Amino acid sequence: MIFTKGHGAGNDFVIVPDPDGALLLTPERVARLCDRRFGIGADGVLRVVRAAKDEDGAAFAADAEWFMDYRNSDGSVAEMCGNGVRVFARYLMASGLAKPGPAGLPIATRAGVVVALVEGDEIRVHMPTPRVYAASTATVGPLTFPGMVVDCGNPHLVCGLHDGLELSSLDLSEQPDFDPALFPAGVNVEFVVMAAPIDGVDLHVGMRVYERGSGETLACGSGALAVGASALRDAGLAAGVVAVDLPGGRLTVTHDEAGRWWLAGPAVLVANGEVLD
Repeated sequence: MIFTKGHGAGNDFVIVPDPDGALLLTPERVARLCDRRFGIGADGVLRVVRAAKDEDGAAFAADAEWFMDYRNSDGSVAEMCGNGVRVFARYLMASGLAKPGPAGLPIATRAGVVVALVEGDEIRVHMPTPRVYAASTATVGPLTFPGMVVDCGNPHLVCGLHDGLELSSLDLSEQPDFDPALFPAGVNVEFVVMAAPIDGVDLHVGMRVYERGSGETLACGSGALAVGASALRDAGLAAGVVAVDLPGGRLTVTHDEAGRWWLAGPAVLVANGEVLD
């Protein structure tokens, strides 16, 4: 099986081409690929398959040729991955499988069709509209943090830190506790602090994230989108730009005057290879 390794702000993926949907990608095989000692090592797997050739992608085949079949590093299936979809777009173009048209490159995901625009080293994606709709809490060790539930096509819980508490002080080696009744399929938990103002954006925040099925990652694109939506809402801004700094780099969330939500950041391909199994 051939593969490409890529990342978006340090959130890394094994990219597996399977245009005709012939590859048997079991949870066990995904977990082996993502194992950082006995496999290639990654936060997840991106299977590149034509939408018409995939059971989950077929419904979107009229609007997008390619379907991003995303799997977490534990082998579980996910609806959306904001960094993954940018890396997926980069791979489609680098491999000659697709070229963006005047309106961008449509990509089918389990959360619907998104559109990627290439802007040099960065790729900007028109993302599903995030929905901030409920309050809940997350617990890390002895600390419980109030948070907002945000649906970005996948579930998120965005929690602000207590006054004076630093992001670096959190132990995210274990899954934070959350309300299983509210999140029966698990949740991505983001922890956020306000950061110093910078030019060119309306808000600037720092973030760490624990992703369901993968653990703490260096970046989470849909998590940054959830954080951006929550931050703009808290600030009373109907539109604006939020810079989100993560351990792996900066992502930018924009809610434009037309009501569209955009996620921008790096998307890098680093290696090609073959798995001998």
